[in-house]
Amino acid sequence: MIQTKLQQAEVVAIVGPTASGKTALSIELAKKLNGEIINGDSMQIYKGLDIGTAKITQEEMQGVPHHLLSFKEPTESFSVADYQVLVREKMAEIRQRGKLPIIVGGSGLYVQAVLYDFRFTDEKVDEQARQTYYEELAQLGPEAMHAKLMALDPKTAATIHPNNTRRVIRALEMVELSGVSKAAEAQNQGQVPLYNHVILGLGQNMSREELYDRINRRVDMMMDSGLLAEVTGLWQQNIRGVQSIQAIGYKELYDYLDGKCSLSEAVEALKQNSRRYAKRQLTYFRNKMDIYFLEPNEQLLI
Repeated sequence: MIQTKLQQAEVVAIVGPTASGKTALSIELAKKLNGEIINGDSMQIYKGLDIGTAKITQEEMQGVPHHLLSFKEPTESFSVADYQVLVREKMAEIRQRGKLPIIVGGSGLYVQAVLYDFRFTDEKVDEQARQTYYEELAQLGPEAMHAKLMALDPKTAATIHPNNTRRVIRALEMVELSGVSKAAEAQNQGQVPLYNHVILGLGQNMSREELYDRINRRVDMMMDSGLLAEVTGLWQQNIRGVQSIQAIGYKELYDYLDGKCSLSEAVEALKQNSRRYAKRQLTYFRNKMDIYFLEPNEQLLI
């Protein structure tokens, strides 16, 4: 029974695409299981990226402790290897307090890297080179950067969508700066679980029409809540060529602010990119991890 597994777990993770209901479930579980929540979203680590990343508010937290939110500047880089180290340390701290760590987010690789014996090659990079890649991206666009990766490392390029620019650039960094392809790195990544864990999944058993409608409505709510002003603040600081503003919701509105499209076109692109990302998230969750997917409105009687 999933209820018994939850009560015996060392760590629980809640994953799912955007707008699938992770926040509400996480608060419910944290209260029932004496838990503390660890951010599992690769973009919610950044200060000032609040509305566009659907970052939980103090009111929504309902007094439940949350960790690893808003601790990086938008100009700083952050890797999955960095995340792995920080979260494992935070999990140990939480368990020492007699609490249950609950990882919540939509970044599947980040969650998987914590719970399984993933081993990464040296993540140190030439920051100037990374900046150059992001400047190239701004000038040439994602398709050109993906084509560059395809020429250097076709096996890896075939596994990365051109719009996933952070992964494209990281792959370029590896093959050009260290001579190690992402495909070769993947062979060193384990699938052995390191913890007695339970992963709960949302969205898989929801109709695509309902999920996409929820995504569209969430985007409208973000715009009503001031997303354009949030993005404009970053744009006015001339924050460019960094991974934070490649997040969905920011890159589209940057195009509007740069005069490349109308506001309505930017919002429609945001919705479309969010729906496409949700589809890729669900594919990843299905194929990469052992997940208990909840049925819509399923109650966990704990």
